[in-house]
Amino acid sequence: MFRMFRTGKLMRRRHRLRTRTFLRASACAGAAVLLTVGAGTAAASTAPADRTDPRTQVAVLGIPAIGVDDLDVVPYEGTTDDRAGSRIQDRGVAASPYGEEGGVGPGDVGNYLVTAHRLSAGGVLRELPELEKGDPVHVTEDGTRYTYEITATRQTSFRSERSLAEQRAEVPGKPGEEPTRAMITLSTCATPEDDAAGNFWRDEFGNPEHRIDKVGVLVAERPAP
Repeated sequence: MFRMFRTGKLMRRRHRLRTRTFLRASACAGAAVLLTVGAGTAAASTAPADRTDPRTQVAVLGIPAIGVDDLDVVPYEGTTDDRAGSRIQDRGVAASPYGEEGGVGPGDVGNYLVTAHRLSAGGVLRELPELEKGDPVHVTEDGTRYTYEITATRQTSFRSERSLAEQRAEVPGKPGEEPTRAMITLSTCATPEDDAAGNFWRDEFGNPEHRIDKVGVLVAERPAP
């Protein structure tokens, strides 16, 4: 069980309450948008997207509850936290893999994987462990803003093939299950927690054993403001 940092918790909780009130009010409108989009879009279909399709469009991530705004998410062919993904994160931005062990794009049916550093390179996801159920996550790409809602917290171990397969599965936590909705996995390192537990293992890229993953589902899709 991870120990979460609580700095400024009260202020963020007040912000969450305001944000969740807005999200609930907009969820109905979002549902209407999802029902009226064209039949060929990912939001209107439950067919899994092809995660091997190349992606070149840089998306923009916003997480109001933890102060993340306009964070670039760079796509690349590979898998979470591999050499290519680690190099992207080292630039102080987020990385999103596609391919056989990667994920789908924003709004697509399947698992949209996003990873970024928590401590190094600016620590852009420093407060990710603070996210709670119901918190909104916005991803903007090619003129469309996708809003996900956090539904669960997971832990991934780099030393367990099963754990990695669960993180990278098309349905997070359920390898082999066919997805029917658009989901997101936001992932960052558990370095402080591992170090506090006396676990100083690192892989060849300097990653600790464990990752903290926040999983969400798509609740709204609309033109970007």
